[in-house]
Amino acid sequence: MITSLLIANRGEIACRIARTCRDLGITTVAVHSDADAGALHTRVADTAVRLPGSAPADTYLRGDLIVKAALAAGADAVHPGYGFLSENADFARAVQDAGLVWIGPPPEAIEAMASKTRAKQLMGVEPLTDVTEADLPVLVKAAAGGGGRGMRVVRRLADLDAELVAARAEAASAFGDGEVFVEPYLENGRHVEVQVLADTHGTVWALGTRDCSLQRRHQKVIEEAPAPGLTDALTGELHTLAVRAVRAVGYVGAGTVEFLVAGGRAHFLEMNTRLQVEHPVTEEVFGIDLVAGQIRVAEGHALDPEPPAPRGHAIEARLYAEDPAQDWAPQTGRLHRLTVPGSVRLDTGHTDGDDIGVHYDPMLAKVVAHAPTRAEAIRKLAAALDRAVIHGPVTNRDLLVRSLRHEEFTEGRMDTGFYDRHLPALTVPAADPHAPLAAALADAHGRSRFGGWRNVPSQPQIKRYAMNGEEHEVRYRHTRTGLVADGVTVVHADASLVILETDGVRRRYEVSRHGDRVYVGTTSLTALPRFPSPEPEHAPGSLLAPMPGTVVRIAEGVTEGMSVEAGRPLLWLEAMKMQHKITAPTSGTLTTLHATEGQQVQPGALLAVVEDNTR
Repeated sequence: MITSLLIANRGEIACRIARTCRDLGITTVAVHSDADAGALHTRVADTAVRLPGSAPADTYLRGDLIVKAALAAGADAVHPGYGFLSENADFARAVQDAGLVWIGPPPEAIEAMASKTRAKQLMGVEPLTDVTEADLPVLVKAAAGGGGRGMRVVRRLADLDAELVAARAEAASAFGDGEVFVEPYLENGRHVEVQVLADTHGTVWALGTRDCSLQRRHQKVIEEAPAPGLTDALTGELHTLAVRAVRAVGYVGAGTVEFLVAGGRAHFLEMNTRLQVEHPVTEEVFGIDLVAGQIRVAEGHALDPEPPAPRGHAIEARLYAEDPAQDWAPQTGRLHRLTVPGSVRLDTGHTDGDDIGVHYDPMLAKVVAHAPTRAEAIRKLAAALDRAVIHGPVTNRDLLVRSLRHEEFTEGRMDTGFYDRHLPALTVPAADPHAPLAAALADAHGRSRFGGWRNVPSQPQIKRYAMNGEEHEVRYRHTRTGLVADGVTVVHADASLVILETDGVRRRYEVSRHGDRVYVGTTSLTALPRFPSPEPEHAPGSLLAPMPGTVVRIAEGVTEGMSVEAGRPLLWLEAMKMQHKITAPTSGTLTTLHATEGQQVQPGALLAVVEDNTR
């Protein structure tokens, strides 16, 4: 009987495991890096153990330190969550060798399936070795781990070597294993998977299907269960193949078998020998707790002969601190407030006041809606996200809402090329045109009368804000009868609430401020100085860091004074476990190269300057 469990992970999944353990009466031990010293998962656990350092390689990927922490804290079991060491057979063995219970499959099953190359061979699928033009496009993938790290689509043979190098570096950083392989890339298929749960008594549950086709950078964004539009025959085939994979390696515990469905056929991709990020949709549909199931299986309990009957439909959206309009660039900063209304499930590892840093994945939360039908679940989830209050870094919230309401998704016609086709339309800036006025009125009421108003009624008050990259100037007057703004009736205005009426329609605007950032409802604005600087900060052709991160590599042969062509890779930044390529913005001369390998940079830092010779 397990009484104390160490969670060898961080963030949302660590909080989620702790919640189940609390329900089961099991005490929990958290581990944390220095960057996570005050993180939510350390506060919801009963005890916490420090792992010195901040980089994953020095902390959450150090299995020896984690086992030592479990023994020091008196834990009798270890749950790896997902990512990091969750698919590391050596770590599983180290846990067991220390006399601790491993909440996961046998190390031998991890070895057979955690390496995607070995898993494909086991299922009769061989990776590509000598790639030719006829094989294109191909996909470079990390053999260990997942989540889109170490994954690249290659459409030109000339790009293959460079993408292999980049994929190896990213995989080594994320998983401690730089092995990669190449496989055919099937365009616009559907990503469908089967959740499995197996015990030590020979029972295997195939828990329906999940569709995870909406992906960016090969990482899932929106997932749902069951996968819509599959025939009974195809669903049966997917279940059969999943159970076959489980029995082939003597699998025990929770796992996921992933497929690409194209042309009515299922193509095996891989088996993830761990809990998946999207497991909540299966839990909601089947009314079970998969973490509790993992723990009971590890304690030797038998599953019922058949799983519970499914009910309804569930959809999950991953809320990321990232800017989809800027090549999905991860965002950092203070998360001032995160509130999602409605009867939805919110799984998060963050709370108000947390700092979102550069070291880890940018996911803020998972929002899950369950309803009797798919259409109702879509409506419920889209409405909850649309009304969510998110004050802090830029997020993908608007993209999620628009994706859920897009006709391809509502009609169940989506595939893995969804964002390739629709991203520009889904990221067109949209905000209430009266948001700057509401911000200005609230700001005026938040100040003293002498600081907020002028004594000359003929002169308007003027405020300037940046919204969606554009400048907006607001003019209004304060008269004896109240506030006056062209075309808008000011019904009420104070420091936190403004009510405006236009053409007989009243709208409420809740206003919050954090430094020079103003949040009006779901719209974010930046207050601008009254007199902007007339000179540009940087010369034309300047390459600025789009995010905080580390310069991990300078492209081979790149030096100051050389000629470069537009689009040529110059360097790579690593942020939030992903590598981002920085390319020449124009053809010309690389006059300045400030970046050096290993350098830590902040957003807006000058990396290089390419002078356009054609001007």
